[in-house]
Amino acid sequence: MAVPDPNISAAAPVIRQLDEAAINRIAAGEVVERPASAVKELVENAIDAGARRITVEYADGGKTLIRVTDDGCGIAPHDLSLALSRHATSKIDGSDLLNIHTFGFRGEALPSLGAVGRLHIASRAKGEAGAEITVNGGVESTVKPAALNGGTVVTLRDLFFATPARLKFLRTDRAEAQAIGDVIKRLAMAEPFVQFTLRDVSGDGTGRDVFRVGAEQGDLFDALHGRLSQVLGKEFAENALPIDAEREGLHLTGFAALPTYSRGSAVTQYLFVNGRPVRDKLLVGALRGAYFDFLSRDRHPAAALFLDCDPTLVDVNVHPAKSEVRFRDPGLARGLIVSALRHALANAGHRASTTVANATLGAMQPEQSGARVYQMDRPSLGARTAAYAAQAPGFAETADPFGRVDRPVEMVDETPDRAPDYPLGTARGQVHENYIIAQTATGMVIVDQHAAHERLVYEKLKRQMAETGVAAQALLIPEIVELSASDCARLLDLAEELSRFGLGIEAFGGSAIAVRETPAILGTVNARAMLLDILDELADQNSSNLVQAKIEAILNRVACHGSIRSGRWMRAEEMNALLREMEATPHSGQCNHGRPTYVELKLADIERLFGRT
Repeated sequence: MAVPDPNISAAAPVIRQLDEAAINRIAAGEVVERPASAVKELVENAIDAGARRITVEYADGGKTLIRVTDDGCGIAPHDLSLALSRHATSKIDGSDLLNIHTFGFRGEALPSLGAVGRLHIASRAKGEAGAEITVNGGVESTVKPAALNGGTVVTLRDLFFATPARLKFLRTDRAEAQAIGDVIKRLAMAEPFVQFTLRDVSGDGTGRDVFRVGAEQGDLFDALHGRLSQVLGKEFAENALPIDAEREGLHLTGFAALPTYSRGSAVTQYLFVNGRPVRDKLLVGALRGAYFDFLSRDRHPAAALFLDCDPTLVDVNVHPAKSEVRFRDPGLARGLIVSALRHALANAGHRASTTVANATLGAMQPEQSGARVYQMDRPSLGARTAAYAAQAPGFAETADPFGRVDRPVEMVDETPDRAPDYPLGTARGQVHENYIIAQTATGMVIVDQHAAHERLVYEKLKRQMAETGVAAQALLIPEIVELSASDCARLLDLAEELSRFGLGIEAFGGSAIAVRETPAILGTVNARAMLLDILDELADQNSSNLVQAKIEAILNRVACHGSIRSGRWMRAEEMNALLREMEATPHSGQCNHGRPTYVELKLADIERLFGRT
């Protein structure tokens, strides 16, 4: 039992109305967590104003200066003071909080920034004179005339000077600058037709461009592909699959990378809802689920996905930072993402990422030495043809030790006839009883025979399981698992989905669940441990693939033991049959753990290794 503190008065607490400055500082704690948050709010305002050119400047990681300049519609002089009032906005009229088509709508950003920093706004709307206003720590100045061609310039200095305790929680200038860059890159992906410039003006103020992308042209897909190439790099653009799918009012577009272009963390996952960058557990879980049996748990897919729908189908008013959303039908959104990505990956066939070949070439590069390399000119096509003909086996000549030359002896050419132009080429040999060497029209392919055949067998087993279903094993005595009421309800909501994988559960009264069936392929199962693991996954990702993962892990092991082993010598027809089956099987470009099953080297790259360029 708590002992009353003698220093605390026994008088009843008094309810007070906080003043406007305190209210704004409290609101700023939710809206503006760090300099990057301020940049996000200001740039989103510029986009909502119809800007086509946006420049962001910062100093000392945004702690001492943030300036956002745009060519948007501007603010009229008589609206400047109103724009700095809490919950004053031009985005909505307040009658419908679900039908939101803009980034901002709360009307909290500008007054929050003015409450914790030194805020200056200069703006000129079309047909109006330029004007400016200043707010220092919540104290507002009068509106004054300003010289400005058009658009708006918002300058924020000394962020958190009015709440110095917040400064202690900021990270280093470099870390804060990196966070600002991440915000700008996400918004640049969301708006490919807008030009973005990010400048660091720390120090003497001359500044340097940290990030710059011009406005893209063409249709949305071409513009998005060009923008992603600039933001995420050329390698991502080369190895990303276009996504375009629609279902019941939800439209998913974007690009998702091949499994062999996976990453060690989720830093290259960008998700957008109605153009708004979000970090949502549902969407992240769906992305993970789409790559479920292509990547190991320590690898993460790379993707930039845009989910668009009627604003009434999604609630963006969940969090002040607007980084979380809530769908009216979350299962529909998740199902669309999983099915669209799996369809795109299946259509990619045996394709593997180009980074695999680049890494191979990098490993094969000789060490550079100081000596000059002299390279003879490459002979012409005619000279090469004559030389090849002279060296052909049919024209071979023999010489005795005394230099006398015998007449040419006809020799059998054992080189196979030129095969059709297959994507993975024609087998030319096998090295170390594990790697198949194939010749293609433009180079060569090296195939890991065990990894490739393991994926082929695995895909065949999955097809068979999909056709016949997962066999369930009925328990003689159902296992009763006691859970909390909420956990029990969450599992029962998944009962139908779990039954597809052979796990049969039903309510047993109160907050208990009876497990009546388990997947036969798993053998003896600890039902309670499995249910608890499913609940953990649900809490983490809002979805669970645990049962499917265990079943496919068994199929994976079966495929491993049933595939061609390393160290086995293969005949030419067997190697070619493996290549043809790889070409016909989806996902054969990577093994069951996301590693490549083959490496393709272009002839030009091979010649570069030997200095023949």
